[in-house]
Amino acid sequence: MPLNSGHVHRERVPAWARGLSVLAYLVRAHGHSDEATWRSRLAAGEVRLDGKTAHGGEELRPGGHLDWHRPPWEEEAVPLDFAVVHEDAALLAVAKPSGLPTLPGGGFLEGTLLTGVRRRWPGARPLHRLGRGTSGLVLFALTPEAAAALARAWRAGEVGKGYRALGAGHPDWEERALTTPVGPVPHPRLGTVYAASAFGKPSLSVARVLERRSGATLFEVDLHTGRPHQIRIHLAAAGHPLLGDPLYAPGGLPRPDDPALPGDLGYLLHAERLTLAHPLTGERLTLRAGPPAALRRAGEEDCDPGS
Repeated sequence: MPLNSGHVHRERVPAWARGLSVLAYLVRAHGHSDEATWRSRLAAGEVRLDGKTAHGGEELRPGGHLDWHRPPWEEEAVPLDFAVVHEDAALLAVAKPSGLPTLPGGGFLEGTLLTGVRRRWPGARPLHRLGRGTSGLVLFALTPEAAAALARAWRAGEVGKGYRALGAGHPDWEERALTTPVGPVPHPRLGTVYAASAFGKPSLSVARVLERRSGATLFEVDLHTGRPHQIRIHLAAAGHPLLGDPLYAPGGLPRPDDPALPGDLGYLLHAERLTLAHPLTGERLTLRAGPPAALRRAGEEDCDPGS
């Protein structure tokens, strides 16, 4: 991919950073880069404190403005195509492929679903996000009124969400409510990452066996809360991590021997179904995106992503 346009990351200095130097704060708060890397960025004039170029030794005060002017960079190549599942004056639903980030982040700025959608629908507002490795339905509002109504419905749990996932092993059950709390736990590269945590937020997924395979199980999962990476964590906590998931081990915690990132690929998870009331008409809509071949049952017909 060609170089993107660069990005300015802006943040307010938090209370806990009082008295730290700019360099010490950057290393502690943004552990994705080591001290030498932050020193080189400071030397290049990329960091500004309250509008002035920072050199690293300045003492921070809570509420100050710290900006990192990241220069243009070449993003990793991603699949950019997506299928339109539904479009009307208020709503847009598309099916994204695995490997395409929904929103900017994790080294991606322009190679995202949001960028592609806004080329055709400039005012589109994403109502949720899928992990980079997750394929399937993403819903956008095309008007402010639709965005507000659907945001309320999402918070109230009035939007039904159905997924397919391929997990390792065979459960001794056919259907189970998965309720492991999800919250931040330590991660060697990011500082923290969401995983199974006794101190996390209450979470609910309902998993059903669709098909048992050699060493794996095809699950249908209804998502009743929307914690980050919830299905990956819940199935891993139940002893059936997604086949090929580089991050989550049985038990729902990050793999201790390989500090993978949440956006790393390898697992099979697909957002197949959304059920909601249309924000303008009240009509009950069920939107579907056909699963990829690896997530179809034996004998299940091939289908277009938007079917």
